Amino acid sequence: MVIERSFVDTKGLHGLRYCRFRGKKKVLEQAIMTAICQNVKKIANHLAKLAG
Repeated sequence: MVIERSFVDTKGLHGLRYCRFRGKKKVLEQAIMTAICQNVKKIANHLAKLAG
């Protein structure tokens, strides 16, 4: 089975293996914030490649 790399990063590097909070709303908030962080990181890497 092949797992997409971003899911592995989300679990391992960004702490989504375990939820820090309880409740559907708070867990969703944590997942959204993790996704935002991943996207910002991808944008920064892309811009760094373009710059030099």
